[in-house]
Amino acid sequence: MLDIKITRAETLKEKPEDSKLGFGKYFTDHMFLMDYTEGRGWHDARIVPYAPLTLEPSSMVFHYAQELFEGLKAYRTESGKIQLFRPDRNVARMNNTCERLCVPKLNPDDVLTAIKSLVAYEADWVPHSAGTSLYIRPFIIATDAALGVHPSHSYLFIIILSPVGTYYAAGLDPVKIYIEKEYVRAVRGGTGQAKCGGNYAASLIAQSKAEEYGCEQALWTDGVEHKYIDEVGSMNVFFVINGEVVTPDLSDGNILPGVTRASSIELMRSWGLKVTERKVTAAELFEAHAAGRLDEAFGTGTAAVVSPIGELNDSGKSIIINDGKIGAISQRLYDELTGIQWGKIPDKFGWTVEIQ
Repeated sequence: MLDIKITRAETLKEKPEDSKLGFGKYFTDHMFLMDYTEGRGWHDARIVPYAPLTLEPSSMVFHYAQELFEGLKAYRTESGKIQLFRPDRNVARMNNTCERLCVPKLNPDDVLTAIKSLVAYEADWVPHSAGTSLYIRPFIIATDAALGVHPSHSYLFIIILSPVGTYYAAGLDPVKIYIEKEYVRAVRGGTGQAKCGGNYAASLIAQSKAEEYGCEQALWTDGVEHKYIDEVGSMNVFFVINGEVVTPDLSDGNILPGVTRASSIELMRSWGLKVTERKVTAAELFEAHAAGRLDEAFGTGTAAVVSPIGELNDSGKSIIINDGKIGAISQRLYDELTGIQWGKIPDKFGWTVEIQ
């Protein structure tokens, strides 16, 4: 059992109104810390006041980007209970990222205990309004104060919490997506399946290009031929072609295995829909649209849950999907996933974990 020492903040923050939360703007009074030292392992688990970190300028995280993170949420149900959604999947993915980046793995039970303990301690920060939640950001950074390209011998595991507002304040409006064929986010053997900051830094230039075309996000293609669809900058992606749900498969290791992606696949299959994980090309999507067979497109992720796609832009050539409106599958998926997360509908899959 993880022994967590607690130091309470002397002064507590004034909590923002639920209507003004946004995303990632406010942080709770406390955070979780745990150190790793080679030869000793992970140690000194503690909840302390949220405050700036003190690190040497030579800390390896600044120079060689040996770091990783996760993202999940805590939800307050109508009865006032607080619950998590499939946290074990996030912990497993975090350890997979640790392995890829030569970071020592953590005991999964210890990570879950840390998350539950911090959320329970900050329970008053879980907002009450419909659609709001408490975003949980666990992350690990390399802390060796030394220059040299090799794995660090010391690390810091941190969990911070941020109350967040409704992602779709005005409803589920479909987004415009730009298909990126110049820059590369990930390739086979790279870090595409890992959740690390470098992947997101590499995506920023494509995001800027997307905005030039009047699009909200970029849709990455494979890094070799720029032919096959990978994922959107912050979401996995699905297409409904002639009634069949198609999503890029994970076999090349260049796509993040999203928790919401996996849940969406399981949920849609439970409805009796045919869901296929396979390679899909941009050309196939445009051809399906021309033939009237591209019924819907949507992205999935922790922040948005489900984000309908209303337009695809390929170097200036655009197609409008489902008349720019949300499709029936996208809407049902959003309603049922969020219904389970906020405890509005029964969780027949056993996905939710109650905190208190």
